[in-house]
Amino acid sequence: MTHNLSDRAADRRAGLARWLEGRDCTDCWKAARDSDTESKEAWLAAKRAEEQQAARAWAEQFDMPPLEGPELALAWGERSRHQLVTAAYSALVSEGTWDEADWALLEDKIRTIARAGWWIDQRDAEGSDLPELLDAAASNDVGTENPFR
Repeated sequence: MTHNLSDRAADRRAGLARWLEGRDCTDCWKAARDSDTESKEAWLAAKRAEEQQAARAWAEQFDMPPLEGPELALAWGERSRHQLVTAAYSALVSEGTWDEADWALLEDKIRTIARAGWWIDQRDAEGSDLPELLDAAASNDVGTENPFR
């Protein structure tokens, strides 16, 4: 592809020319990007499976109740819950001022939120915001779990 470098300052032309030499043209780059969808999909599926396995192992280890909601949302909700809660533990306990007793109280609140959609909605939240988010959860987000386990 031909590029017009006349609008560049003289001292910046050589660097841009070297950079352009090592790049595909826009059309070639788009074609390569679009033709590689199978490997991207395989990579994404493998990554999701790995995240799902970690979320299930974590939920079992910390006795988290199963989530409720549409079948398609359950796996996403489990991954979102795992990511948010581990980020919260890191922010509040590992790097913050909370002790294990404070965390145990929060963990009990975490167990009450059973709606997968709630966890999906909070997926972009900061871990340090989890206590406030749990306090704001509506009654329809709380599951029907027996509190006397």
